[in-house]
Amino acid sequence: MLTTSDSYRLVSQNLTRSLTTLAKEPQVARESKNYLEKIGEIKSVDDFMKNDRVYRYAMKAFGLEDMAYAKAFVRKVLTEGVSDPKAFANTLTDVRFKDLAATFNFAANGEAATEGHDARQGTVDRFVRLSLEQRSGEQNEGVRLALYFARKAPNLTSAMGLLADRALFKVAQTALGFAAETALMDVDKQADMYAKRINVADFKEPKKLEAFITRFTTMWEMNNRAPQQQFTNLTPFMAGGAPIGISSDVLASIQTLKLGGR
Repeated sequence: MLTTSDSYRLVSQNLTRSLTTLAKEPQVARESKNYLEKIGEIKSVDDFMKNDRVYRYAMKAFGLEDMAYAKAFVRKVLTEGVSDPKAFANTLTDVRFKDLAATFNFAANGEAATEGHDARQGTVDRFVRLSLEQRSGEQNEGVRLALYFARKAPNLTSAMGLLADRALFKVAQTALGFAAETALMDVDKQADMYAKRINVADFKEPKKLEAFITRFTTMWEMNNRAPQQQFTNLTPFMAGGAPIGISSDVLASIQTLKLGGR
């Protein structure tokens, strides 16, 4: 059986070919084709929420598939956009919602929000990449986390950003050997602790990024030698008893909103 490190390298070193192959698979190709055909018809947040197939495709592309049910929450994210520092998406620690609102920026661009590359082919590329990560995770969740880290870590600007993304946090926590209980510490103290061990600017350099991922996959292999249940999304990971996929502020906000599309 391949180790986590070997499995990650097998995927990452053949990434372009793997993505191309996956994009051509019937189900993926069919969903992507439908998305590209229909996204141009989406002119408002209402349109976006009403076309459930397009909506769910986009949510999966941004790693938010598990939040698709919370339409009132997502509507608020999209309606307020990202221009105002006090906009809902900007108040959430989960940066995936800000990415979603920035891509489908109806608040700033109105009917033209879905005309740009990011909202069209860019979202398709995200969907295919995430699908590849999910498929890798079906065999080894450590491989999925490593691929996710390789994609997202170069965009980090601070240790606080590392903490804001629970999947990135899990990789860093594992690589550094920090106990799960450290997630219960004050967030500023956690950020300081990670900043002392990690210079996030290093992740912009491929060799340093790969070195850190190798450290993670090695530690993951050591910590997961015994057979364990494998999961098919990032949500089930636990840090200090809290779900990795959905941050506490998101869960709290959902409780104050009426669920549903309208």
